Amino acid sequence: MSDPLIRALDDYVVLEPGKPEQLLSAADTLTWLSGWLRSLDQLPDDLADQPDVDAAAQRLIDTACDLEISPGVTLQWFAVRLEPPTA
Repeated sequence: MSDPLIRALDDYVVLEPGKPEQLLSAADTLTWLSGWLRSLDQLPDDLADQPDVDAAAQRLIDTACDLEISPGVTLQWFAVRLEPPTA
């Protein structure tokens, strides 16, 4: 199970092959990942039970950090903290 602190983070570094890394907000990361899922012919088997693409993207953000979009081509996203937590 992922660390609940990760879900409290609001920013992600996203990596696409052949492109520079991007820093996105949590909402923009969800949109980015949803767009990639929509471009696939079929959702991965472990996401097939999700009610829609946005729910599948949220599940990925909550449980994974990569998605193979074609053989050998993988997208990655990593939660990052831009500011130290306040006490």
